[in-house]
Amino acid sequence: MAEQAYQEIPGEPRLSRRIREAAGRDALGHAVVLSGRGDLDAAARFLAAAWQCRGADKPCGVCPDCRKVFRNIHPDVVTVTDPDHKTISVEVLRRTAADACVLPNEGQRKVYIFPDCSLLDGKAQNVLLKVVEDGPRHAAFVFCAENSAVLLPTIRSRTAEWKLSPPPEEKAGERARQLCEALGKAPELTAYCAELEGSRISRDELKELLSEARDLLTAALAAACTGQGDAEAVRLAGQLGKYKLSAAVDKLGGLIRQCAYNIGVGHLLGALAAEISCIS
Repeated sequence: MAEQAYQEIPGEPRLSRRIREAAGRDALGHAVVLSGRGDLDAAARFLAAAWQCRGADKPCGVCPDCRKVFRNIHPDVVTVTDPDHKTISVEVLRRTAADACVLPNEGQRKVYIFPDCSLLDGKAQNVLLKVVEDGPRHAAFVFCAENSAVLLPTIRSRTAEWKLSPPPEEKAGERARQLCEALGKAPELTAYCAELEGSRISRDELKELLSEARDLLTAALAAACTGQGDAEAVRLAGQLGKYKLSAAVDKLGGLIRQCAYNIGVGHLLGALAAEISCIS
């Protein structure tokens, strides 16, 4: 059973294949952001095993290093947490950066997994920046986050980002709700649009997403005017208010119409980030 358990990340055949292909070319790099709403922990373990694996098909799942990684007992794979504080303290990260300079005990790398990057504030991330940017060749870092926007641009620019697939039970409208949540927040909306472009969304898919978001905002606008509606509409109404909702509905309508023309998705997403983020 153990030899079969980690042939791929659960529910992530595409990502598993990408990691294996990169490992086969010795092209995993030294720092990766894993983002999305899939099994981030399993993906991080799979990636760590690929770095440590001594087999031919990395991760093989059967060599001593793989077995230890998947059993969470490998001395050179460290999960960085800080149970004594609400966020990971600067002191913990300074110790992590110092430890990264020490040679591995038995593995090929020292791998540091950050299982929830929402617990890393800006000051803490700046402590990590130097070791991520210019650390020893034997150190590797895995940053896990549902939304990579929680990481500073200086960290993201020094990493490769691999997105997990949404879980099967996640509704198709989840991305539309995320768009509504990002209204008027320029950094969040810019990151959201960049993620969409990175996912190679088609123009038809973008049109459907924008239509779903407009429907959500229209319902919220009705709730703002009448005080009635479902829980999500009422929440958005209270969060955004009538003016912002009305302006956003109009701007999304214009972008939806543009999707009917031969306009590149990148141009449309740029317009989305520019026009919607300026609503205040």
